[in-house]
Amino acid sequence: MKIALCQTNTIIGDLNYNKQKIIEGYKRGVKDGVDLVIFPELSLVGYPPLDLVEKAEFRDAVIKASNEIARQTGKTGLIFGAITEDDDKIGTDIHNSALLCCDGEIKFIQHKSLIPNYDVFDEMRYFDPAKEVFVYEFRDEKLGISICEDIWNDEDYWYRRRYVKDPVQNLIKKGATLLINISASPYSYGKREDRKQMLSTLTGKDKISLAYVCCAGAQTDLIFDGASMCFNSKGDLVCLGNVYTEEYFIFDTKKNYTPINTVEGTFEEEVLNALIFGLKEYCTKQGFKEVILGLSGGIDSAIVAYIAVKALGKENVYVVLLPSKYSSRESVTDSMKLIMNLGISYDKISIKSAVSSFFKSLYPVFKSVPADITEQNIQARIRGIYLMALSNQYGYLLLTTGNKSEMAVGYTTLYGDMSGGLGVIADVYKTDIYKLANYINREKEIIPSAILSKPPSAELKPGQTDQDTLPPYELLDRILRMYLEENKEYNEICDIIGNQKVVSEILKMVDQNEFKRYQAAPALRVSKKAFGYGRRFPIVQGWRKPINYKR
Repeated sequence: MKIALCQTNTIIGDLNYNKQKIIEGYKRGVKDGVDLVIFPELSLVGYPPLDLVEKAEFRDAVIKASNEIARQTGKTGLIFGAITEDDDKIGTDIHNSALLCCDGEIKFIQHKSLIPNYDVFDEMRYFDPAKEVFVYEFRDEKLGISICEDIWNDEDYWYRRRYVKDPVQNLIKKGATLLINISASPYSYGKREDRKQMLSTLTGKDKISLAYVCCAGAQTDLIFDGASMCFNSKGDLVCLGNVYTEEYFIFDTKKNYTPINTVEGTFEEEVLNALIFGLKEYCTKQGFKEVILGLSGGIDSAIVAYIAVKALGKENVYVVLLPSKYSSRESVTDSMKLIMNLGISYDKISIKSAVSSFFKSLYPVFKSVPADITEQNIQARIRGIYLMALSNQYGYLLLTTGNKSEMAVGYTTLYGDMSGGLGVIADVYKTDIYKLANYINREKEIIPSAILSKPPSAELKPGQTDQDTLPPYELLDRILRMYLEENKEYNEICDIIGNQKVVSEILKMVDQNEFKRYQAAPALRVSKKAFGYGRRFPIVQGWRKPINYKR
């Protein structure tokens, strides 16, 4: 069987746009003489549609569009993802479904069986699971059609499975001769290799070919890398779609292919490409042509500026230097060198007088209270006011420049450096920021070497460095990885680190700063556990005693 895989980039809720994508891809497949054209999960709707699903008007429009697509089909088969409904009066009555169309009709519908409810997934809020799976005979094959999560439960690959049922094995037991999986699987570093290994294990064990099609695009914080995969009955990966772009290619189940071994690049290459793609997608889909950010002379804002240039072009990136009386001369000169290297436009606005005016106005209220972090935060918030004013005036998207390490422990200022519409590097640890910078400079110096070599500092008081408040970033990030991504318990981390006091302080800082992260801009997700929708902890809680610090 010849199968055309259409790795599309959808716009959530834009049914006309997505419908046209499906019809165009189908017509291309017909022209190329394929037997079947397949599209990703919820390709008509966009993934994830979230509470749009709960609107009857939206669901009715999806049903109408699905029938319009079906009427465009002839003898060539078409499979795409959409929402369907039943009326059994149990649960939501709504399904995440794969629709098989040909000869002008919807011939077969397979609902998703495994409804994920972890990390960034909350599908149980919206969808009922399939009661049963069925094989559909088409041409000379018996198609076993599944949707995304359905294929992520193989007992021979996973040490611990999430679900009792395995719909794919049920399809094979029912005589499936070819597997089709339509997917919307969010990217994180390492996941593409995991997909390859898992799908290779499944197809090799059961001696069955598989066509797996995944969407490409970014939907707010979630990045979908594409990289659709086809496997032969030996478990060899034989076709691989491009990453971070739409793709169309044909998989012939009777053709002999050379196996593909490499599916993922280095950490630095992958994460940079994902962030560049994620930012470009956000701006395109939200209608932003230009971005703005505050350039501090530090490594974080330098990396964000570089990513912005790669995503949107240097002519669409505008940076502002906002020095205070504590800003070093080197911060300004380093920033200017980066600006010249990137070829971006800039302005320099001193905040000295604004800070002095604020302090003078507050003096009668503060009276004899000793100066503390409050005064430092005022500087950061004044910078936020300037940047937001420019964003409002000219329609720029303001990018935040905080990294994951800072977001984790609250080393950020609400309504200050946290002001903005998108957190470009908020899912990248500080130590990894340096890795990205060195990768960027691998051929020539783009990020000035002085930025890489100087101690990180917010420059909000004389001689300040990050390590006045935080442990060395190598130690901090090691603790954070164990706590946030590996889900290790307090005692486990203490045993590994060997410093109970440091571990206790860091974990308290993470827990007590949940309120800041609730108010943070969406963060482009590149790790297995990012802040935001996929990590939900209570703000008000008593699990660990609060630490004494100013908010």
